[in-house]
Amino acid sequence: MGKRNDTQLDLFAAVDRPRGTPSSTPDGPRPLAPEAFDDETLIAVLPEADMTDATILAAEATRRRLTAAIPALERLCRRFAGFGLSQPVKEQVAALDALAGIGGEAAARAVAQIIAKGVVQGPTLPAAVAAAARLGVVLPPEAALSLLCHAAPQARADACRCVRFRPDIAAILIDLLGDLHQDVADQAALALGRMGQTEARPSLLRLLRDRPTAEAVDAIAEIADEEAVVVLGRIARAGTDLSQRAQDALAVIDHPVAARLRKALDTVDAVDTA
Repeated sequence: MGKRNDTQLDLFAAVDRPRGTPSSTPDGPRPLAPEAFDDETLIAVLPEADMTDATILAAEATRRRLTAAIPALERLCRRFAGFGLSQPVKEQVAALDALAGIGGEAAARAVAQIIAKGVVQGPTLPAAVAAAARLGVVLPPEAALSLLCHAAPQARADACRCVRFRPDIAAILIDLLGDLHQDVADQAALALGRMGQTEARPSLLRLLRDRPTAEAVDAIAEIADEEAVVVLGRIARAGTDLSQRAQDALAVIDHPVAARLRKALDTVDAVDTA
């Protein structure tokens, strides 16, 4: 019988994409000029595009801001459902990037459905959460709970941007305030601030002092105490791009210090106008 081979072949190791989706011809990559396609042709070929062409076609749909291509991009994603456990599915990544680039409510709904129904998974999932964050998607609670605990830091950070208040979600966000990755901790604080959760206040104050952003100004306005009002007043008087944002925040904060700062700022504006 000869020497026995103890290494068994894995017949499924190479099965990581649907059949009939080569990225090139036997003679090399095929030339593609999608700019020559009319909208109808571009939409028609998108769902069955191979790996190379999908990236090119999706980018062209984005360039045109082709809202009519959204169902085709969603079908392209769904075509690869169940694949990509070991590596990102480039066709899905291209479709998700295009949906985020096209934007709008229809694209947001498509991405939300793709995530909720588990169309993307494994290493491709962070690309879907990134698209959801760009589109302002609010994830279903169960999907949100899972993604807030994702192994990839960027996925956790993006998931923080896609949640609304629920006690169990807020509890995870509070834990994420101590995340070792600063962007995750910052996004958790912003999400908690938008929810009106005072646990975020110390983190938001640090963010406003060290790296102020419009999101941080808006988030702390929901939970502002006297210290937060003072910090917002300094930003409002600083004459930066965030000054008007800070003034708008002070205008909605019901606190006596905020009222005094608003009056002082109005006086300065009146003097400057005169």
